Amino acid sequence: MADADPNRILIVDDDPDIHQLLATALRNRNYLIEHKYDGLDALSLLRARSFDLVLTDVRMPGLNGLELLRKMHEIRAATRVLVMTAEGTPATVIGSLRDQAFGYFTKPFSLDTAAETVALALSAGAPEDDIEVVSATPQWLTLNLRCKFEVADRIIPFLRELSIELSIQDRENVGTAFRELLMNAIEHGAGGDPSKAVRLDYMRTAKSILYKLLDPGEGFSPSNLPHAAISNAPDAPYQHFEARERLGLRPGGFGILVSKSLADELIYNEKGNEVLLIKYLSSSEH
Repeated sequence: MADADPNRILIVDDDPDIHQLLATALRNRNYLIEHKYDGLDALSLLRARSFDLVLTDVRMPGLNGLELLRKMHEIRAATRVLVMTAEGTPATVIGSLRDQAFGYFTKPFSLDTAAETVALALSAGAPEDDIEVVSATPQWLTLNLRCKFEVADRIIPFLRELSIELSIQDRENVGTAFRELLMNAIEHGAGGDPSKAVRLDYMRTAKSILYKLLDPGEGFSPSNLPHAAISNAPDAPYQHFEARERLGLRPGGFGILVSKSLADELIYNEKGNEVLLIKYLSSSEH
């Protein structure tokens, strides 16, 4: 069997060190990489040639990364774009989401982060409207997230950069808690049906950050989940494994327990298909 055609990747950044770092992270893979050092040169190349993936910095001479993203999608709508920046702001995050960037990551980044993000972007299914911006301000962002498991990994970096008031560790913790809740909403609330969507509201107040998820399912009782670790007796931390095996569920079941341990508050509505995750900006506020 003939080898598959290599993926064509364009890196756009005015910093030669970033080009070298990404070339190192992506070496020994089935990639053909080209380099441009400003947005205008990159746009000219994109008019002449197609790429599977573009990685672009935001602040560049000639044409910044968000302008390149908008113009590129006019001529190469199917090309996926990863936005990189050393100075993430809510405006940059929202602009990247509105203009359908596939992913987002900040500098400095590790070689593993770069390689994993690129691999996800190249292997994911068609992302046409997987993340729909319903409304967006720095204080209140509303998204419809298509019920695909890969969408959970895509949206986390965007949300992490909106929570700059939190410490790095708190951002990681909240991201982990939110991802567990979103995966539950996709798997159980929507049955993994990609024709359905989960509604996300991300809100920032003076004292807290809130994530509200509404899934399309029939709901559940958080106090009656024999297949979840949250229902286990203290002396039987893995009791739920038997219930999951009987139900044919994948290994796991720790999502709600993990989320409760990492968030300051976790509140479900009466139906059980809507959950509110709260993280306080100061531990003295709760």
